[in-house]
Amino acid sequence: MADSYINRKIDGDLLSWARESSRKPLLLRGARQVGKSWAIRHLARRFEYFLEVNFELDKQARDLFAKNDLSPKKLCQELAAIYDTPIIPGKTLLFLDEIQSSLPAISSLRFFYEKYKDLHVVAAGSLLEFALQELPSFGVGRVRSMFMYPMNFFEFLNAGKHNLLSEAIQKASYKNPLSEPVHKKAIEHLRKFLILGGMPEVVSAYVNRNDLLECQRVLDDLVISLRLDFVKYKEKVPPLQISTIFDSVVAQMGKKFVYSNVSNDYTHRQLKEGLELLKMSGLVIPVTHSSANGLPLGAEIDVKKQKMLLLDTGIFQRLLGLPLSDLLISDDFSLVNKGNIAELFVGLELLKSGSCYEQKNLYYWHRESKNSNAEVDFVVQLGQNIVPIEVKSNTKGAMQSMRLFLEEKHSGFGIRASLENFGELPGVRIVPVYGVGI
Repeated sequence: MADSYINRKIDGDLLSWARESSRKPLLLRGARQVGKSWAIRHLARRFEYFLEVNFELDKQARDLFAKNDLSPKKLCQELAAIYDTPIIPGKTLLFLDEIQSSLPAISSLRFFYEKYKDLHVVAAGSLLEFALQELPSFGVGRVRSMFMYPMNFFEFLNAGKHNLLSEAIQKASYKNPLSEPVHKKAIEHLRKFLILGGMPEVVSAYVNRNDLLECQRVLDDLVISLRLDFVKYKEKVPPLQISTIFDSVVAQMGKKFVYSNVSNDYTHRQLKEGLELLKMSGLVIPVTHSSANGLPLGAEIDVKKQKMLLLDTGIFQRLLGLPLSDLLISDDFSLVNKGNIAELFVGLELLKSGSCYEQKNLYYWHRESKNSNAEVDFVVQLGQNIVPIEVKSNTKGAMQSMRLFLEEKHSGFGIRASLENFGELPGVRIVPVYGVGI
């Protein structure tokens, strides 16, 4: 029996797009295995007909779109005949999957907007950003992009039928903390999420079958498939080179990424090129130093100072080689937090909390001085305020860097993300790690 669909935050945005009277073709973007196809197939339940074309598997489809005539109505007539599925505006959802395997298909999206507006067309693909780089202006103003990530903590809670706990956390604040029993329950689920991560297939194995061994196997399969993808990144870049950089990202998690710590077998240029490819794939997410002197935060950045985050905490844990069962049984949070996973979690939750219509950038602040080094894990914009966030993996910890930032930048307040309940200190709002995505 197939596992039931796990509702996603993006479902509402997809439905809103489908209901728009004047909509653009939709391009759903995101790393491999984050649930793009699942979400589109779930949306398809709202339609009378659904046609899914997979360009990676179907050479016939690739050949069809490779023809010079990109008239969308003619394409749809032929697709309907090939797949024996009616394509009727308002009644059919046309899904062009793995579209990165057909540059002409990507180019065709703009013509659907110009000449066949009434038809619902959505496209998705793994490693799509590589193809888009070859078509820099393929659909400016004519194609709408949505960005998708692994599940966030609240999606994870809702998947496990812990909706009331999810609602309680989202209603809480530094002035309105949770009761201690509810806070402890949230920490318990946070531990599970840090270990399992938010990849839909893993979460599905956990909530539908409660099989930790299966979760571990799924994670191992994901790691293998991600590494196999390295051969697709770029013809001239050896997969071993990308794999070496990938392993170094894991090793350097939570610290400024230093190229000289990667390998002596490659030049700086080769390492930089490989890292850029990992970023484009969505597997690695940069956190860039910002001077944070004003808004926008991206106005004063130093791209030479970056920390690298991995896409998912569960994949990160498997790469560290710790058995899931041992982590879940242990009461030692420092074991779970190996490799600064709490900081990884916070960065990913900040990323996922943004609008699906934009690619959110992450920033941190670092001051190097002979007398005193200072670093704030993340810097975010809340309204018109620049707010520093420090992540503590327990319930204690000094905040010298944050205090220095608040004084130097004249910021109104900072946020300490820790295992504490919601609360407040002078100039600092305490937010439990599990609540940073609110």
